[in-house]
Amino acid sequence: MHALYLAFLNSWRGLVFGARTERALRLELVLLVIGIPAALLMGATLWVRVALLASLLVMLAAEFLNTAIEKLCDHLHPNRHVRIGVVKDLASAGAFMAQALVALVWLAAAIDRFF
Repeated sequence: MHALYLAFLNSWRGLVFGARTERALRLELVLLVIGIPAALLMGATLWVRVALLASLLVMLAAEFLNTAIEKLCDHLHPNRHVRIGVVKDLASAGAFMAQALVALVWLAAAIDRFF
């Protein structure tokens, strides 16, 4: 139980650090806060609501991982470097794919609900 508590504290510190220092993470956290009640209203069934919220959580997870990779790259090689740039671009592409997933899930839910 103690290990689980320590793991939670590590995660909480990462969440707070990311929210304080990264604009993209703050924006996606705002989307999550807005998305919670919106998902409850828009989702016609429990599973649609779960999909809407899960897509937002996956997007946040991808953005946190992207941020971690960028921070590590900057630490290891603070100057501009072509191969480090490729690593950062790949991480950014992963975050973009998660954002595309959110758009797809929310669009499908909106079409299902309103059309």
